[in-house]
Amino acid sequence: MAATLILEPAGRCCWDEPVRIAVRGLAPEQPVTLRASLRDEKGALFQAHARYRADTLGELDLERAPALGGSFAGLEPMGLLWALEPEKPLVRLVKRDVRTPLAVELEVLDGHDPDPGRLLCRVRHERYFLPPGVRREPVRAGRVRGTLFLPPEPGPFPGIVDMFGTGGGLLEYRASLLAGKGFAVMALAYYNYEDLPKTMETLHLEYFEEVVNYLLSHPEGITAAVVINGSVANVGGTLRYKGETLPPVGVNRNRIKVTKDGYADIVDVLNSPLEGPDQKSFIPVERAESTFLFLVGQDDHNWKSEFYANEACKRLQAHGRRKPQIICYPETGHYIEPPYFPLCRASLHALVGSPIIWGGEPRAHAMAQVDAWKQLQTFFHKHLGGHEGTIPSKV
Repeated sequence: MAATLILEPAGRCCWDEPVRIAVRGLAPEQPVTLRASLRDEKGALFQAHARYRADTLGELDLERAPALGGSFAGLEPMGLLWALEPEKPLVRLVKRDVRTPLAVELEVLDGHDPDPGRLLCRVRHERYFLPPGVRREPVRAGRVRGTLFLPPEPGPFPGIVDMFGTGGGLLEYRASLLAGKGFAVMALAYYNYEDLPKTMETLHLEYFEEVVNYLLSHPEGITAAVVINGSVANVGGTLRYKGETLPPVGVNRNRIKVTKDGYADIVDVLNSPLEGPDQKSFIPVERAESTFLFLVGQDDHNWKSEFYANEACKRLQAHGRRKPQIICYPETGHYIEPPYFPLCRASLHALVGSPIIWGGEPRAHAMAQVDAWKQLQTFFHKHLGGHEGTIPSKV
């Protein structure tokens, strides 16, 4: 009997959904190596592997069988995805065109490392970023540049503005996935995209006000935001709003540490926004009328996310605002992505101009991403309205 790889759901599924991986037709207690590989849109290769042993019936189910070693160990049904590592260093897995899926090739090889034997079977598994029926509408309204994603059912929907950090450009994958959960989501570009400013040297908050007004005028949306490993200090450039100016927090490059791999660790580089002239860089969160959720990676090496979240909490409460919710994840780095994105250990930092470490331990970071994805959906449904039941029971 030939070995067969069985996936549930078969063929393809949404990126943030788990897939059940099983192998049938093996010899009783046969040692095998499972290997996953994926190429991103630029052709960069990501790979993971793990050693397993079939049961007495010659079957292997990753939901029941622990990995015996490899890229990970223990009972990790989705380990072959979250443990993917780039063949070349400093490559972060990013999905730029949400209209096409990423294809994962899964292979079963006879035996264990260091030299697993012949290929027993393989299957191609597609993971898509545009859930069925989700509408993608590019937006060029006034100065606003972005993409609006709308759920398939009739609105109105709770609305979200989705922005990334200092990389610039327009990333849509988080917005497209969230639209599949019943939200109207605007993936927003604010610099280094089309005719927007090329740098973030000066950001005018009127632009973001225009974005909010655009969504408010849209028949199918209202707005909100969650802070994922954010800073309460203005970083990188000057913020301007109606005659007010918020300078960037000071930087001391002498505080850069270098890892044994030669990458920069910049976690201590920024000055404290609580001291001296840098107090002027503290973002006045107390003027916001929204409820906040801070998702914090406690091993974030980009900056001190937990410190910033706690200081924002103190400032909000000191001004009589509602206490924000803060969820901290140990051994979790800077890039808290949707579920099953592999940990990016280090890559080029747009502002620093050199590779930096982002922090995080692969398994803990993977678990945090699954929970954070669930938590932000619960938070948005609670504070924006919408249907809690749109959240899958198994995220």
